[in-house]
Amino acid sequence: MPTGPLHQLVRFAPPTQDHVPAVRIALTVGLPQLLLLALGRLDLSIYAAFGAFTAIYGRQEAPRLRLRHQCQAALMLLVCIALGLGLSRAHADPWLVVAVCGLVAGGGAVLTAVLRLRPAGSTFLIFAAGAIGSIPYPASWSQGLGTAAATAAWSVLAGLAGALLGEGRRGHVAPPPGPHGMDRRRAVRYGLMFFLAPLIAGLLGQASGLSHSYWAMVAAAAAIAGPNSRARLHRGVQRVIGTLGGVLITAFVLSQHPQPWHLVVWVIIFQFLTETYVLRNYAFATLFITPLALLMLQLGHPSSVGTVLTARLAETAIGGAVAIALVLLTRTREERRAGAHTRTPAGAERSRGGAHRPETAPDAAPGVPTRTPEEPQWPRD
Repeated sequence: MPTGPLHQLVRFAPPTQDHVPAVRIALTVGLPQLLLLALGRLDLSIYAAFGAFTAIYGRQEAPRLRLRHQCQAALMLLVCIALGLGLSRAHADPWLVVAVCGLVAGGGAVLTAVLRLRPAGSTFLIFAAGAIGSIPYPASWSQGLGTAAATAAWSVLAGLAGALLGEGRRGHVAPPPGPHGMDRRRAVRYGLMFFLAPLIAGLLGQASGLSHSYWAMVAAAAAIAGPNSRARLHRGVQRVIGTLGGVLITAFVLSQHPQPWHLVVWVIIFQFLTETYVLRNYAFATLFITPLALLMLQLGHPSSVGTVLTARLAETAIGGAVAIALVLLTRTREERRAGAHTRTPAGAERSRGGAHRPETAPDAAPGVPTRTPEEPQWPRD
């Protein structure tokens, strides 16, 4: 069976009742935005959105396990939001923001692995710290952190309510994560990869003169969160291709000169579509991830449409290229040999024969169930 990046563009994994968590997450993210719209406080929408990203963790896990993981994720997100808010209120130099986000990327990835959170990696943590740290006119500490804490708590409550819809109880239930297996050597290697790739991407993005250099960092972190080198290479390519399509969708939506309430409705729709397809086809989901991220930013802090779209595409290309280059440079001998085998008929036959057996990669994200080469675990942002 073909397993290249172009094949993965059109291959969809079987559905596993994805609409159930998709409804929960879309409403969890969208309803606070509607409330802020009614109150005339869309300037707080970015804090509400990042607090509500707590809902993304613990997808289809058993209710008690989801409660624990969402509480842990909420604390991590709130720390990153506080870091970003501190940088923004101090009017920190953009280069310092990149450096801090690099530390968040490395440390957050290791902590996520040790706590065995899903999704793996530090994509959302970088996004929270970088986006809020780049706001020119931040909210006060009480309003910014208070809004984020409120939506994080709302996300945890919505996670408990998800059990009433059967999530984690009936149908597909995500298996409990195994031991993280994070010894010191592996932790250093794993954290260093997540530190270097986003940091290099962020520095190049900042040097390019474009806005939103943290998008390059997010793209790099999303690509390297795969369970093995081949999945990471595929994801880097798919990220760029999907972002191109997502930018075109965003351009169409914004060309209609939507009102703020239109943007909130679109955010809910794109969040639902993202959660429906993100574990089935990453490139396809990126078509919705891109407008979701851009419209969220436009809600609270509108920017020039052309500038934002250009920056999103260019910064994502930078992040994807850095991730691909770093993965190629750091592959182990076993991974290079495995990649060579998959290009031969015998290797292809072995891949088909092991299609239903988990693949264990030397540097796979600890605590995350490893997948087969045809079924990698996709990260989100």
